[in-house]
Amino acid sequence: MPIMRISSSGRSRASGGSNNSLTPPMIVFGCSSFPQMSKSVCDILGITEGDLAISHPTNKETDVEINEFVRSKEVFIISSGCDEDINNIIMELLIVIYACKTSSARKIVAVIPYLPYSRQCKMRKRGCITAKLVAKLLCNAGINHLITMDLHNKEIQAFFDCSVDNLRASPFIIQYILDNIPDYRQGIIIAKSPDATRRASSYAERLQLDMAVIHGVSKSEDYKDDGRSSPPPCLGSALPLFCFDYPGTVPQTVPKVKPPIKVVGDVAGKIAIFVDDMIDEARTFLDAARLLKSMGATKVHVMVTHGILSGRAPEDLAECDAIDEVVVCNTTPIKDKAERCPKLKVIDVSIMIAEAIRRIHNGESMAHLYQNIRGDD
Repeated sequence: MPIMRISSSGRSRASGGSNNSLTPPMIVFGCSSFPQMSKSVCDILGITEGDLAISHPTNKETDVEINEFVRSKEVFIISSGCDEDINNIIMELLIVIYACKTSSARKIVAVIPYLPYSRQCKMRKRGCITAKLVAKLLCNAGINHLITMDLHNKEIQAFFDCSVDNLRASPFIIQYILDNIPDYRQGIIIAKSPDATRRASSYAERLQLDMAVIHGVSKSEDYKDDGRSSPPPCLGSALPLFCFDYPGTVPQTVPKVKPPIKVVGDVAGKIAIFVDDMIDEARTFLDAARLLKSMGATKVHVMVTHGILSGRAPEDLAECDAIDEVVVCNTTPIKDKAERCPKLKVIDVSIMIAEAIRRIHNGESMAHLYQNIRGDD
């Protein structure tokens, strides 16, 4: 069977076959924040990356110039959602999207393996749901489709007014466990918090291992009154307040008291394997790993999709004797983090990103990439 590749001119190249002129034209652009992923994807697809010039003049504004003919083409824009200068990265992506839209691109697909601000997907006090704001910005800029991987909460897909493909990194991580942890059968899957139980349960069922949960906090958080818990006004107040007669007082919710950090499950003599969607400052992983080692765990492996590792996180992981290995996917730029943390191993998931682009471009079903993925995974 001939091997099909997509050319930058939009036609498929088949070894030993004829060109398919019915394939619509496409082009792949890579933003300045993630050149490694865009190059890898283009190499897998067998195409040349689109010519995109991005500059930052002295006034710090982002200037984008597309040196390709994109009219009526299907455009894929690859960008990173994680960087020290993330807000400028988002602005750069929005400008590139809008430039393609105003240049009459037929379809614009944003490829963002790690969606920025995805952790801010819930309302907290007087804050806002920033993930929804980012979704609206991307849609209003002109995207018709989004390709991402392991959203912090899959419900974030509802924030977008376009179709979203939330790919999974679990096949790569499970294969890494099978290939690189010979005695994984003596392992146990660890959820670092009750919120991560669903993800950990999915890995435990696929690997046919037991599961344990880290519950509680390493130190209590001080409660600060932000002024919203004002008491009812006094009836004798001289201020003209709107009041009503109420027999009694309004009942208050009993405050939560988180217990000290502990392990729910037996980890003695077992290999502890953390699974989660991301690792950032790493403090929770460090505290949990030390607890697991004190409970008798023989080794501790950390397996996550997005290795953000901001600040001193690489050094903290390298200095922690309780953690034996940290495995992340290349959904974000790794840069010098592997040098700063010798325990860090990187899994390449660019082949799944490339396959998703190929299927969307050719109008093929995406079901193959979601095999054995249940609704609650």
